Amino acid sequence: MNNISWIRGFNASVGLVAPHALASKLRREFMTPRETLPRDWELPLLGLSERVTLRFGLSALRWGSGPTVLLMHGWEGRPTQFAELIKALVKAGYGVVALDAPAHGRSPGQEATVVQFAHALLEAANELPPLKAVIGHSMGGASVLLATQLGLRAEAVVSIAAPSRILTMLRRFTRYMGLPAQAGAHFVHLIEEKAGMPAGKLDVAQYQLDYPGLVVHAADDPVVPFSEAEIIHQAWFDSRLLRLEEGGHQRLLADPRLHEAVLQLLGTARQTLPGAVAL
Repeated sequence: MNNISWIRGFNASVGLVAPHALASKLRREFMTPRETLPRDWELPLLGLSERVTLRFGLSALRWGSGPTVLLMHGWEGRPTQFAELIKALVKAGYGVVALDAPAHGRSPGQEATVVQFAHALLEAANELPPLKAVIGHSMGGASVLLATQLGLRAEAVVSIAAPSRILTMLRRFTRYMGLPAQAGAHFVHLIEEKAGMPAGKLDVAQYQLDYPGLVVHAADDPVVPFSEAEIIHQAWFDSRLLRLEEGGHQRLLADPRLHEAVLQLLGTARQTLPGAVAL
């Protein structure tokens, strides 16, 4: 029996007799990111960055100058995972600010949720010049879309390998971990309590997405199915869907076709603030 099979068997048994205790334990583990160190290929760009600390201790890296593009990495991710995209943006004349998400890198906190990611984006935007674009990968992409519903404004938005509905992710996790129904339901409830928002509300089908956008996803993504990108695109009238046949969940960040599509979007985007007139 492999390790995950043993864990599922254990959870199935314990979840029947102590569903709340098991759900509480898994909630803590689920919300506590592991530290991941930069890979060798990230180090040169890291060395060229400027470390900045925003209000409330939120940490970020900055490169270049020009119209500001704000980046948010995914769960257990790092700003420099966007290395090739950052290089392309700086070369094209943009200033890039990439956040350490809450409980990641040098930003404060021990636990985080997609809602905290979204609030971090809002905090950063309040201290930065008007944003040319906001780009998020994986959970960072989900948080970018949520942040726009909470007041974040930008001329354009890019979602990369992001889920469309957080409740689907949570339920998928409970099934994967072998939780019985009661333990699984309590796990979701505990996540909602910590997030301060019902998971069912974190759904792009309920969002008002009224700005130019780009949705990028690889068909072979083993973490977030490509069908999630199709759902986001369908809910987002003014978006383009870029399907990459290969790229997995992480490697697509270095794909030149993604960089080209982002730069094309930024070159044609028009600000969509209330009352603005597209020229």
